[in-house]
Amino acid sequence: MTDRPELRRLCVHESIGNAIPREGFVSAFDNFPIPIELVSDDETYDEGDAVASFEPRPEFLDAGWVHVIRAGYDAFDTNAYETARTPLTNSTGIHGTTVGEIAVGYMLSLARMLHIYRDRQNDDDWYEPEYSRPFTVEDERLCVIGLGTLGQGISERANALGMDVVGVRRSGKSIPGVSEVYHPDDLHDAIADARFVAVAVPHTPSTEGMISTAEFEAMGDDAYLVNVARGPIVDEDALIDALDSGTIAGAGLDVFETEPLPEESPLWDFEEVIISPHRGSATNRYHLDIAELVAENVHRYQDGESLKNRVV
Repeated sequence: MTDRPELRRLCVHESIGNAIPREGFVSAFDNFPIPIELVSDDETYDEGDAVASFEPRPEFLDAGWVHVIRAGYDAFDTNAYETARTPLTNSTGIHGTTVGEIAVGYMLSLARMLHIYRDRQNDDDWYEPEYSRPFTVEDERLCVIGLGTLGQGISERANALGMDVVGVRRSGKSIPGVSEVYHPDDLHDAIADARFVAVAVPHTPSTEGMISTAEFEAMGDDAYLVNVARGPIVDEDALIDALDSGTIAGAGLDVFETEPLPEESPLWDFEEVIISPHRGSATNRYHLDIAELVAENVHRYQDGESLKNRVV
């Protein structure tokens, strides 16, 4: 138990509109024990306030607790929060289903050529591929790099499709449905025989650029990269070179080094690359998932319990 001042209100910063509907999020807190206010940049805060926001603001440091409505919190100055002794939490742990589905969607599309059929449909083209090109994901090996919430969401769904799932995890701890867990030092061994390599690790200094030229060369020329984590984990120039040279077969990408992806990026032009605009978690109930997490933490805060997903 921790002694804290009671929260008097939950302030929902207008920047949440970058990801979810503002009014829908506010209305999700029906019969809530404290008032909820939609606030803008002219608001001031004190230790009786909780804040839910998409973007950081310096004045949030005056609040009693701040929640980031996305999993990534690198835009928030954690050192400043540490100094101010203001708890900071994020929205990790709620994306296993949504991101798991989009990752499996990429793999199914790349295997069965759904993306190419749709492209040809736009040209009224009854396209029939070479016999050897389409394949089924059943019995194909998937290597999931990172077995946290995202990685487990991917591996569970891939396992249900009959894929041979292996993983990379620093702890080495096994999870159901993953036949073998490799240490990051053995990454090349883990990806060598994989038809699909899915990136699901957080973006940290140690993971930035972890998928680069050497990793693409370790993959087979019939292998596909799936990145649903963060753009900088993959060396984008090396990825473009690998695609251009045929070192790997293709990719499904939801995240990029620069977002939005610049119009001049060569990634737009590869037929065997599927691009989505960082919407792996976007569904019509995403705001409800976040509201449920925030509500749980409000109750934890008021009861003096440890906050879920506390990063500072």
